[in-house]
Amino acid sequence: MEDNGANGRDEIYANAVRAGKRTYFFDIRSTKNKDYYLTITESKKRFNEDGSVSYQKHKIFLYKEDFEKFSDALGESFKKIIDLNKEQSEHLEHKLNNQFTDISFDELGENGKED
Repeated sequence: MEDNGANGRDEIYANAVRAGKRTYFFDIRSTKNKDYYLTITESKKRFNEDGSVSYQKHKIFLYKEDFEKFSDALGESFKKIIDLNKEQSEHLEHKLNNQFTDISFDELGENGKED
């Protein structure tokens, strides 16, 4: 456990997800009163005009009273994306299948046969 100085916040757990130019950090911390909360940080790598590298960060603080609501909304959002992708895929497949007409060789008649 790492003490973060005068602010009284202890880091309990840390996890990172690397995704291209972005990294997402999930950090569980505790307050002086030992209440736990989660910080989610998105860090984007930026290249400056002079060639140097900097990082743009966005942080979300999520407190325990909101964990369940946040988790439910996140899960519902993931499910919706999966459903939309499935619908889009099915629509594309249907569209591709309808580009071709089924032909029955019986309907061509006798002119289509070789003797």
